[in-house]
Amino acid sequence: MKKALIVGCEGQDGFYLKKNLESRGYEIIGVDKNVTFSSTKGDMALIDILKEDQVFKLLSDFQPDEIYFLAAFHQSSEDVKVDDFFVFKKSIDVNINALMFFLEGIRAKSKHSKLFYAASSHIFGNPDKEEQDENTPVKPNCIYGITKAAGLNICRYYRNNHSVNASVGILYNHESPLRKSIFVSKKIVEGAIAIRNKSDNKLVVGDLSATIDWGYAPDYVEAMHTILQLSEADEFIISSGVLHTVKDFVSGVFDYLDLDWEKYVIENSNILTKKNKKNLKGNSTKLQMATGWEPKISFDELIKIMVDSCMQQL
Repeated sequence: MKKALIVGCEGQDGFYLKKNLESRGYEIIGVDKNVTFSSTKGDMALIDILKEDQVFKLLSDFQPDEIYFLAAFHQSSEDVKVDDFFVFKKSIDVNINALMFFLEGIRAKSKHSKLFYAASSHIFGNPDKEEQDENTPVKPNCIYGITKAAGLNICRYYRNNHSVNASVGILYNHESPLRKSIFVSKKIVEGAIAIRNKSDNKLVVGDLSATIDWGYAPDYVEAMHTILQLSEADEFIISSGVLHTVKDFVSGVFDYLDLDWEKYVIENSNILTKKNKKNLKGNSTKLQMATGWEPKISFDELIKIMVDSCMQQL
C-alpha cells in the first residue's frame, strides 16, 4: 500500500486529491491548519507546518511515498484588501518556509519520498505572449506570484543539489463546487441562483472582459498524481489551454438557468482589490506528452457541475 501526505488537505484541491488517492487504496495523512488525520488511525495530534521539528518528525515516522504540498496563502481579486506587509509575511511562511521544511525533511529523514509543489500561473505576471509553457520567463508581479516563484526555485535547488524528487505543477485557474464565494466563479453561480429564486435582483462583478484559463479541480489533482508517478521530477504546466472571459462564464451560468444576464449583471471595477492578470493561457503539451494527461471536463460542463451542485444545496 502506497502512503501519501496531503499538506493543505482541507482546501478544494486537498479534498479532491484525498478522494482520488482513497480510490487507489493509498494510506493517507492529511494536514491542515485545524486538523491532522490519518486514513487508518482517525484524528491525530495537530501538526504545525511552520514548526520544522514537527515536520521532520512527521516525515520520519510516516515515511510517505508521495507528498502533495498544496498549502498556500492566497487572495482573490475581489477579496477584502489586506495590508501588503501582512500578506507578505503570511505568504512567505506558508508558500516558502513550510515548503523548505518538507524538502529538508525529505533530504534528512525520508529520502525516498516524492514531493509535488503546487505553484501558480501567477509566477508569469503579465507575460508578453498569450500562451505560456515551461520555458516562459518567470516575472511575478504580485505577492502570491513572487512567493510561488520562490517555491519553484527552492524545489529546483533541492532537486539539483540534494537529489530530492521534487516536482512542480504550474496550475492555472481550476474550479469546482468547493470554491469559496470570494472567488468570481462561485460568486457568479451563487448570484445567478439568488436572482432565479428572487432573493436578489442584481449581480455585481469587477471586470466582464477579464480572460481566464479555467479548468476543473478533479482533473487537475489527477494531473498531480500522474506527475508523481514519473521516475524523474520535473516542472509542468497544468491548464485547459482555452481562454474564456468572465462574461462567458456569466452568460453560461445565466443561460443554464434560463435567465437573461444583461438584465441583472452590473460591472463595477471599484470592487476589485487587485488587478486581474492578462494573457494567462497555459500550454500543457509537455505534461500530455510525458503522462498522457488531458482535462476531461469542458468549460460548459464545469458551469453545469457548479450550478447543479449549488442548486442541490438549497
